[in-house]
Amino acid sequence: MMFCMLHMVLLYPNIANAEEEASKPAAYALMECSTGKLLDEENSSQKMPTGTMAKLMTAFLVGEKLESGQWNADTELTVSDCVNGTKGAVIWLMPGEVMTVGDMLKGLIIGNANDAAAVFAEEISGSREDFVMDMNARAFDLGMHDTRFASPDGFNDDESYSTARDLGVLCCALSDMECLSKYFTTWRDFLRDGGTELVNENTFAHTYEGMIGWKASHSEGTGWCIAAGAEKNDMKCAAIVLGAEDEDSRFALARQLLKDGFSKYVLTIPGFSSEFMKPVTVRGGVSENVDVEAEGLSGLVVPKSDTSLKTVLVLPKYVCAPVEKGRKIGCIAFYNGDTLLLETDLVATEDVEAMTIRSAVEKMLVKLCKL
Repeated sequence: MMFCMLHMVLLYPNIANAEEEASKPAAYALMECSTGKLLDEENSSQKMPTGTMAKLMTAFLVGEKLESGQWNADTELTVSDCVNGTKGAVIWLMPGEVMTVGDMLKGLIIGNANDAAAVFAEEISGSREDFVMDMNARAFDLGMHDTRFASPDGFNDDESYSTARDLGVLCCALSDMECLSKYFTTWRDFLRDGGTELVNENTFAHTYEGMIGWKASHSEGTGWCIAAGAEKNDMKCAAIVLGAEDEDSRFALARQLLKDGFSKYVLTIPGFSSEFMKPVTVRGGVSENVDVEAEGLSGLVVPKSDTSLKTVLVLPKYVCAPVEKGRKIGCIAFYNGDTLLLETDLVATEDVEAMTIRSAVEKMLVKLCKL
């Protein structure tokens, strides 16, 4: 009898650990949007089916049309036969129907509508196939090298895949698109003068303070997923959760990731003493030196527990003329402890022409006139 009791006691910890392990999502990533820095992750580079999260790239390409001025929210689109036979979530678009880009975006983002995605694909690229090529080309440009899209909507799509980190990169790009913000942060809306109701699966849109987007989805093949972004204290964070086992666990983890991002990290602009940035000597030039500046200097994300930064600057004793404006002269790096946060070039702020006989004579005459 005692043996049986002991046997059961030993089993319970194993069962508990198995349940705890099963409750973990397949992958997640937490990123700071302005820098793209990965703050926390689990299997963030694991390729996984994207499902309807593919619509984030479709929305991004629509956003680029809006930002370029080619479209605005009132631009009217005429629905073609491309919507015939569309399955899954739809807003019941019919061939010949006219709808504005703004209303079509409501259908795509709030209503997760596959027929809206089909219309956008054809209007932007001419055909569904060409649009998929554009999706993949843009993904590659953004640095999403572990991503492949096979459809504009992702519905019942077994060929598309991405990673939590790649989707985080996409969401960081979406965070700059103010033209899409109101759609991503709307939980409930209507089309056709109230005839069609839309409800966003991403309930964070009306329950999470500071929410800036983006999308929640689920299917048998992908599990429960969410890409959630929020802004607080001048910092934007993106939390990507893929393959959660249920609706509540995806929201709980996304909420915890965002909480960790804002409570544990701070965005700071690196500063360094101007004495390190003395002009660099130019040999053989019409000017004796040239000023330099940091190229692409941006904010840095550092732990609140240790915000100290160490600056390492590399500059030569001199450069030889001619020097072109924007030419790399040296580099500067910023460290938090032993962690490299940012390295960028130091470039010339102006042109310095090479000295010629004529310019040398002119320079000598100017000096004589001052005597």
